[in-house]
Amino acid sequence: MHVEEIMKQDVVTLKPGATIANALELLEQHRIRHITIVDDANQVIGIVSDRDVRDASPSTFIKDADNSELQNEIQTIMSHPVITIHPMDFVEEVASIFYEKEIACLPVVRNNRLVGAVTEKDMLYTLIQLTGTHVQSSLIEVKVPDRPGILPEVTAIFGKRKTNIASVLVYPYKNDLTYKVLVFRIQTMNPMPIIQDLRNAGYELLWPNNRIGLT
Repeated sequence: MHVEEIMKQDVVTLKPGATIANALELLEQHRIRHITIVDDANQVIGIVSDRDVRDASPSTFIKDADNSELQNEIQTIMSHPVITIHPMDFVEEVASIFYEKEIACLPVVRNNRLVGAVTEKDMLYTLIQLTGTHVQSSLIEVKVPDRPGILPEVTAIFGKRKTNIASVLVYPYKNDLTYKVLVFRIQTMNPMPIIQDLRNAGYELLWPNNRIGLT
């Protein structure tokens, strides 16, 4: 999946000469957490979060606070340079940027111009879709040897039952590099026939545990 499939194209922006008060108004009006700062050519030059704006604003607990700070230009508090991504970047790779850089919003740029934005909330929702947890399904975890061809061998068992697979995840088994764990979400409310088929084929199930459902 590419970034262009999940990015928001209607991005709220400000010019660097706008005031902190302008940013505060937009954050409240659109109920967003980030504003991208662009120049006259729509090139990204900075980004401002709601926390940046709050930190630069006078405290609401101080009576007769000096609000003149709200007239400072937004470029005085924006973060720059800005990490950006491209519409054709893969979502899975972008997820690692959010994690490694500990950021919450990434502007999307094509030909040096802003075309969209992706937030951590967008990313979380997308990962939920990719893993199939947003649909009614049953979860099966299978421990398998880490060797070529193992995935089609296991999925063939699902195919014999004509069971629709909503998603498949593959991850290492603890610290043992000789095994993998295949995580299937299948669209059936009665997974027991598949579970029994997997057991009959000699596969070890991590979920449901091999002891569950045995008679």
